[in-house]
Amino acid sequence: MEKNYDRYFAPSLREARKRIKKDIETIRFEFPENLIGLVKNKKYLIKTYGCQGNEADSEKIAGILENLGFSETTQEEEADLILFNTCAIRENAESRVFGELGRVKSYKKHNPDLLLGICGCMPQEERVFNIIKEKYPYIDLVFGTHNIHKLGEYLYDAYLNKEKVVEVFSEEGKIVEGIPTKRAHERKAWVNIMYGCDEFCTYCIVPYTRGKERSRSFADIIEEVRELAKEGYQEVTLLGQNVNAYGKDLNINYTFADLLNDLWEIPIPRIRFTTSHPRDLDDATIQALAKGGNLMPHLHLPVQSGSNRILKKMNRKYTKEEYLEKVAKLKDLVPGISITTDIIVGFPGETDEDFEETLDLVQKVDFEGAFTFIFSPREGTPAAKYQDDLDSKIKKERLHRLNKLINEGYLRGNQRFEGETVKVLVEGPSQKNPELLSGYTEHNKLVNFEGDQSLVGKIVDVKIEKAYTWHLRGIIVENHS
Repeated sequence: MEKNYDRYFAPSLREARKRIKKDIETIRFEFPENLIGLVKNKKYLIKTYGCQGNEADSEKIAGILENLGFSETTQEEEADLILFNTCAIRENAESRVFGELGRVKSYKKHNPDLLLGICGCMPQEERVFNIIKEKYPYIDLVFGTHNIHKLGEYLYDAYLNKEKVVEVFSEEGKIVEGIPTKRAHERKAWVNIMYGCDEFCTYCIVPYTRGKERSRSFADIIEEVRELAKEGYQEVTLLGQNVNAYGKDLNINYTFADLLNDLWEIPIPRIRFTTSHPRDLDDATIQALAKGGNLMPHLHLPVQSGSNRILKKMNRKYTKEEYLEKVAKLKDLVPGISITTDIIVGFPGETDEDFEETLDLVQKVDFEGAFTFIFSPREGTPAAKYQDDLDSKIKKERLHRLNKLINEGYLRGNQRFEGETVKVLVEGPSQKNPELLSGYTEHNKLVNFEGDQSLVGKIVDVKIEKAYTWHLRGIIVENHS
């Protein structure tokens, strides 16, 4: 037993690398009766960092907490439990969390019973776990991505037995069905279709923090989406580290394209999905998208680089030419599709010629948006050991040139809708101007317009008057319930 911890299990990078099991265990979670209403008059605050998968996990965490008797607060000083659900993709995300952990320590002086916890991808990293253990001893609860369903049990020990709980498993992972979920939005829902990743891109820590690729039963997914449709949800986003690999581990002849075709028949207005790996984007999936209907004409397809030499060093398993060929098929079969991407600048060994290949690909695809990053080495990944002698100034200059090109494509992609009437799912007040409403089109374009709060959660027709680089401005034409 580790000193100062009552319940202790640490992650292992060596264990996290393993891929041994062929069959994935599915657990049907039932909330223990003795934990329902465990606490009284206590409030929780979840701070979520990272991808949509983390957001979906936070919804499950919130569902468990509310079954335990907690109520949500947005005020840190009111909280009896502050939980950080973290991301490990880039170093700056980790630095932000460490800064926050140091800042919230002061709340314990005013509320000695306050529990501070950290979960998600950061604790799954052996190096980060050790930093938390050594530099943040006042953290009461640490768990990872594989044991969210045990949160009630951990809080039972933390509150009733006054134990400090640290339990992070490095394993291929299981599938846990039936975890209670508190949806963050009343009309938009995340639906996990698979977990984990087996791609092992040389720069990426996700296969180590999220485990093996494992697909949920298609029957469970379809049932969840049917229930959401009955509850009045307007949009579902299917989640996975690589949704295009869905079904490969099920040992049945049922693919991601089959799932899309089945969901196409469900009466829910919008279905999206993320993230897609280009290698596994097959013709059947493209043909499913071509059916339109509730399958939205937008695809986020991370390319990472336009250089075949760098793509090989990244272990991406496709070439620039293969990527462009798939984009051509998409544009042919899904006319007007909006394609966005992820690109890493300054990968170890990237030359001027490699970077020019990336710019060439960006121009040929004409992306309508991208998440762009300077390479961030993650300890434990192969790329962290690659020689990286490119000057940071050059990396920043390349990022600036890339962003200029991306933003030009972003604006062109928006300008094509000027004068058009588009369907917008209204999300709420605009973040930058609360006098306006905002929402997203079928092509995933942000639209701001004047309208009544009663429209929130509805799909309305908006005529686009003006296109800007990052949003559209329009006026209501006609609204629908």
